[in-house]
Amino acid sequence: MNIKILLEGKLRESFYKEGVFEYQKRLLGRVEVVEVQSIEDYIKNKSNSFLISMEIGGKELSSSDFATKIREIESEGYYNEILFLIGGAEGLSSVVRNKSNFSLSMSKMTFLHQEAVLILIEQIYRAYKILNNEPYHK
Repeated sequence: MNIKILLEGKLRESFYKEGVFEYQKRLLGRVEVVEVQSIEDYIKNKSNSFLISMEIGGKELSSSDFATKIREIESEGYYNEILFLIGGAEGLSSVVRNKSNFSLSMSKMTFLHQEAVLILIEQIYRAYKILNNEPYHK
């Protein structure tokens, strides 16, 4: 299944880019980071995409529960991709939040959107390690 992290804005700092690239390599290109001007515009015609809005008020999951959630989405057979939606400085619009299938929180803390991308891609990598019964997640 294709997984994309949509970022409203840009990864500007080289150390974030390097970290993201490292996890993309480890994930064998399974996760793409897409920098967009407007998530709302990007998702308009994405009816077969499972949309996960990244929000402070979303559901908090353990790494194991996050892995299970990814497996459930993949197993449904309806969706051809998972899109993780990370807003810019103003967060996500109400239109995007209402259209999302699931709202996920990484923490009650606020992160820079560049940090959120790096943390999220690491958690996706960890999820696949868990799903494959590999030891990384310990």
